[in-house]
Amino acid sequence: MPPSHDWDNAFTATDARGLVAHAPAFGGAPSFLRRRYSRDLAGIDVAVLGIPMDTATSHRPGARFGPRGIRAISSNLAWARPWPWKIDPFEALAIVDYGDCQFDFGDPASMPQVITEQVDAILAAGAATLVLGGDHYVTYPVLRAYHRRHGPLSLVHFDAHSDTWPDEGERVDHGTMFYHAVKHGLVDDRRSAQIGLRTTNDEPLGFNIFDARAVHAQGPAAIARQVLDIVGDHPVYLTFDIDCLDPSVAPGTGTPVCGGLSSHQALEIVRGLAGINLVGMDVVEVAPVYDVGEITALAGATLAAEFLCLFAANPRREAGR
Repeated sequence: MPPSHDWDNAFTATDARGLVAHAPAFGGAPSFLRRRYSRDLAGIDVAVLGIPMDTATSHRPGARFGPRGIRAISSNLAWARPWPWKIDPFEALAIVDYGDCQFDFGDPASMPQVITEQVDAILAAGAATLVLGGDHYVTYPVLRAYHRRHGPLSLVHFDAHSDTWPDEGERVDHGTMFYHAVKHGLVDDRRSAQIGLRTTNDEPLGFNIFDARAVHAQGPAAIARQVLDIVGDHPVYLTFDIDCLDPSVAPGTGTPVCGGLSSHQALEIVRGLAGINLVGMDVVEVAPVYDVGEITALAGATLAAEFLCLFAANPRREAGR
């Protein structure tokens, strides 16, 4: 079919639902999945929020450009519902691209509270967030906002690193924030799962860990079944550090680790989690400057689209509105 004469759905859309089936992927404003840019959250289910912060990185910076890179490549995915899902998140959910979290980059100490406040405002309006990072620290202030509404959360955490190394004070560090999340009661580690880990931490707290070798040995379906048993009906926040994937398929990240998951394995685990009580989600640590052919950004955008399917498939979602 011929392309639409109106490619800029990001500005011209009048409905937060529906596909943009005939706009060419190479043109138009790069909102996430061609959703309308808007901060009007009346009737909105999910607000896509970029958090372009990477000051907490311990190795290579660059994830501040992650939201931009994910949005740009996502136009390649906006023409149809994600395969092989039967539920169409574009019809089931009213989704807007909320733009980026605004903070003073010259005042890094203020950033966590600013992030929490902006996410809190979105949640207060009745929408959930799909966050595009940014380094992984950004998840911590987001969890603070979610905890205010849901209490202690189950964390489903895909990563090469545990991010639970012990720490004192409130340092802005992308390797310690889940240590603090547990210690402050934001996350119930006994009802949480970490998937894909392959770095050493001899004090992993009480998380249920399915390291990369377990995924390779057991397969995605078995891992997903176990995670479902662990989280039960508990409110779940899903966070995906793109370095969970092997550097061969996701080179564009700050702290790559060999021996990781394939995109197929990660996607199949996510699909196997259908029915969880998902309340919020993010994709973090995409650093386009190290990418090759946008394959890391594409993986991030694809996972984020699948998270929308997972959110739409939550049978408790309408009851909780």
